[in-house]
Amino acid sequence: MSSGYGRRLRFLVVDEQNAKLIGLFGLGDPVFSLNPRDEWVGWSKETRRARLQNVMEAFVLGAVPPYTQLLGGKLVAMLAASNEVRAAFYKKYARAESVITGRPLDGRLALITTTSALGKSSIYNRVRFGERLLFRPVGFTRGSGEFHFSNGLYSAVSDYAEKYCTPTAKQEAWGTGFRSRREVVRKTLGHLGLSTEWLYHGIKREVYAVPLAHNAREFLRGEHSRVRWLDLSASALFDEFRERWLLPRAMKNTEYRYFDPKSLLLWANANER
Repeated sequence: MSSGYGRRLRFLVVDEQNAKLIGLFGLGDPVFSLNPRDEWVGWSKETRRARLQNVMEAFVLGAVPPYTQLLGGKLVAMLAASNEVRAAFYKKYARAESVITGRPLDGRLALITTTSALGKSSIYNRVRFGERLLFRPVGFTRGSGEFHFSNGLYSAVSDYAEKYCTPTAKQEAWGTGFRSRREVVRKTLGHLGLSTEWLYHGIKREVYAVPLAHNAREFLRGEHSRVRWLDLSASALFDEFRERWLLPRAMKNTEYRYFDPKSLLLWANANER
């Protein structure tokens, strides 16, 4: 994972039985404007500006083999909503000062959002704790990005932007370059007199909201000052995952027993040739 800008938290999920990596997830600052999220919360521009500090985006989340064969991605997703993640966020950011506003942060993480890679997500689908749906689908993005500027095209676009376009970093601490790859493409298209609609590739991503409190939306809208937290301990979430997903999958599909770590090697160790 890159260090990136803004707030970042990274977590490794490890199997205590054998000390092997199950998966990982990372949380970072959310984008300012995301229509499906904003409509689901019911935000005005003013309350969004004030309460966006209480939201984080899961920018990477998944499991590794052989845990993928046991639906380990769902466990990693469930753990992102845990009390332990909320506590880690509070420990790191409570009373920290915002670089943008200069105001102290309150450290209360009320909502996590994330998006699928392409269309609907097999990982986030039907992730529950008891009868509570943890990952709630709230809509789709418009399908924008820059991955379709491939086969060396993005490199050429980046070179052009560096030579002819004005950088967009607004804070000295952020450096002097552009905010993102998407901004590089947008600036270049505009400078060349081409439509910025070319940023839209049409592959929509589903947006998921993960409220961490009973009154997450009311709090984020500024209607409630106190947060009524959900009690989602990591151990309770794992117990739910084990009964709902792990044991039925392990009985139905035994391929995980024959997993060979060497199958993931891109090239052999010179000493083993």
